[in-house]
Amino acid sequence: MSVTIERLGPEETSLVANRIAEAFTALEVTYWLVPDASKREAVLAGDFEILVGHAMRHGMVYATADRASVAVWFTSVGEPPPPPADYDARLAAACGEWTDRFQHLDELFAANHPHPDHHHLAFLATQPGRQGQGLGSALMREHHAWLDANGMPAYLEASSPRSRDLYARHGYLAGEPFRVPDGTPFWPMWREPVGR
Repeated sequence: MSVTIERLGPEETSLVANRIAEAFTALEVTYWLVPDASKREAVLAGDFEILVGHAMRHGMVYATADRASVAVWFTSVGEPPPPPADYDARLAAACGEWTDRFQHLDELFAANHPHPDHHHLAFLATQPGRQGQGLGSALMREHHAWLDANGMPAYLEASSPRSRDLYARHGYLAGEPFRVPDGTPFWPMWREPVGR
């Protein structure tokens, strides 16, 4: 199956954030982040909009041509990217009473993030009805080709055993998981470039 991949610009930030929120509301960690199921997807979308907008300036955002699947990468080469502008205020506006939980997750991610030069796959998300069709894999292969050609490693945090196993099939090695307060794990995963 041939999948057309496109790099997106800032005008599609909301679309990407909404696609990620739609896909991630089923993840176990989101039940801890936003306990109120009726507000979960909207709160997640608000948080993701901040991060996707930041990736438009400090990384790369890709999607399948039909926008069913999206990938958000940050480049961490030399100095890591700066935090998003007005991040604390924007996070509080997006996450409301659950802001402290998102801040806690940010701190966990920062404490476990590696320091060597790499590209960070912050989000890979596929519309729920389209999952399992190879769209996420196609997005990874597209960027991995550039990483391999340029000798650049990659890093991500897998949020479920299913995603951990998917990433392992694409060359990522899982480290010891770290956990949010309710025990839900994230697996830090690192991929060395192939052919170097």
